[in-house]
Amino acid sequence: VQLQASGGGLVQAGGSLRLSCAASGRTNSRYAMAWFRQGPGKEREFVAAWRGANGNTYYADSVKGRFTISRDNARNTVYLRMNLLEPEDTAVYYCASTDYTGIISGRIRDPNEYTYWGQGTQVTVSS
Repeated sequence: VQLQASGGGLVQAGGSLRLSCAASGRTNSRYAMAWFRQGPGKEREFVAAWRGANGNTYYADSVKGRFTISRDNARNTVYLRMNLLEPEDTAVYYCASTDYTGIISGRIRDPNEYTYWGQGTQVTVSS
């Protein structure tokens, strides 16, 4: 599976962006897909996930209510709609996919559960 992330850019605080992650290869709509981010001087952190088995979504507390993850199975693409962006959201955003189905909810936020990673797309939010 190959993942291609896009959609990052520079935006003012309060603005919006939509990231896309296109999957190709041996994809499976039942694989979980997620977004992680890594800000300057910070560790990679979980942002949001779409759990393939039942379509449940999960969010980090810091983005809940502002970000929305969605998936278009026909296009093998996962999106991250980001509204009300804050300077603290500045980071490189990575999409990731598991290589198995049936991930349990307790592991959905663990980056070690994801085998495939995209190259990252930079999001910069100015104040």
